[in-house]
Amino acid sequence: MIRVKRLIRLLILSGLGGALGLAVPARGEDANQDAKLMVQQAVQTELAADRDDHSRWLYFEVDRKPRNSVTQWVAETAHGDLDRVLEENSQKLSVADQQKKMETFIRDSDEQAKRRKAGQHDDDQATELLKLLPNAFVWTRVGSQGGKTSLHFKPDSMFHAPDREARVFAAMEGDMTVDDAQHRIVSLKGRLIHDVKFGGGLFATLKAGGSFDVERRETGNAVWQITETHVHIEGHALLFKSISEQEDDVKTKFKALPDGLSFEQAKKELLAGAD
Repeated sequence: MIRVKRLIRLLILSGLGGALGLAVPARGEDANQDAKLMVQQAVQTELAADRDDHSRWLYFEVDRKPRNSVTQWVAETAHGDLDRVLEENSQKLSVADQQKKMETFIRDSDEQAKRRKAGQHDDDQATELLKLLPNAFVWTRVGSQGGKTSLHFKPDSMFHAPDREARVFAAMEGDMTVDDAQHRIVSLKGRLIHDVKFGGGLFATLKAGGSFDVERRETGNAVWQITETHVHIEGHALLFKSISEQEDDVKTKFKALPDGLSFEQAKKELLAGAD
């Protein structure tokens, strides 16, 4: 699935919590509260959509990372995703090799189970983080245009990070756009506004200026997908080992797939309709 959960998962640097509010809000705090309510509504809509939407999709993906770049078609099934890799690390694969990789995965139940377990873990974590998103920041409404509302977020000074991941999240500031009619998250952009150090910088440091940009659009009737992801974060860890979260991922050519698709049927879809 590539819905809003992955949007939050790509900020895996997060753990959220905290709360806003004073007993008697001032005028500016009223505006902030309105913005927060809008974020809460968007989050609830996304959680409900993710729970109720069981559609499956075929799409084209170009995913660029420093050590692992792929160009591929992906078919979603209830058992997991099947990939038809066209190019890997600038090396084009023959049709025979593309088929071989798919068939190897289809026969490897252990690898399938491993991917499902990892995906479920990420989804569970992302759900909890998404629920807490409205309370992690101070939200401000920037403006509305074309049926969309722009909101700015900055760290909440009342937030006390319970763990290392939350400390990273608390150092971010950025903007979110929400679709007014459907209350869906259209985009989320942010950057680290100061360095985050662990153990005084000995264990790990993430550098200020690191950024993320996630774009989404409606691909079907009330079905929204992440179409672009750009993550650029730098730092170092123990013994100066580099921390490099560098990814530019673009998904296009979405096509709805039938329910109950098996891996073999997904392979046929990939070979027949993904050229």
